Amino acid sequence: MTTMKNNGGDQPSASALSTAYYAGGCFWGVEYMMSKREGVIDVTSGYMGGSFVNPTYEDVSRDDTGHAETVRVVFDSSKITYEELTRLFFEIHDPTQHDGQGPDLGYRYRSAIFYTSPEQQATAARIIDLLKSKGYDVTTELTPASEFYPAEDYHQDYYERKGTIPYCHAYTKRF
Repeated sequence: MTTMKNNGGDQPSASALSTAYYAGGCFWGVEYMMSKREGVIDVTSGYMGGSFVNPTYEDVSRDDTGHAETVRVVFDSSKITYEELTRLFFEIHDPTQHDGQGPDLGYRYRSAIFYTSPEQQATAARIIDLLKSKGYDVTTELTPASEFYPAEDYHQDYYERKGTIPYCHAYTKRF
């Protein structure tokens, strides 16, 4: 599992902690990019969106479990908002690429936001509409969050441990 990071200074109060779930291709790159943002406390790579219980990487790699490689982002909402994180999500992956990112192709690599509240759903839908109004053909799924299954330890903090940077994810200004 990932270690708790505190990119925002003082420890947040429990009431300021919020959670968001994003799938944008390989979870390694999304985890890396999200973890660099001030106010993000913890990012964990895992699986969400399918019906297979307790999936492993090998299970999800078959592309028949319905799960997407997903990150769970715990953040201090007094330092960064859900809207800011969601905008970042759309700027660190290609939301117009259907079922993949770069060379990683398949349903497990789809672009998806798994919302945990009506407010998160409305915020994400508004941002998707904004991107569409700018001419982007957004394919990102907007789905209620379901059970999140953390990925195996060797997937956590992958780029940090390897001392490299993501090959499928790069920042692209869209807002």
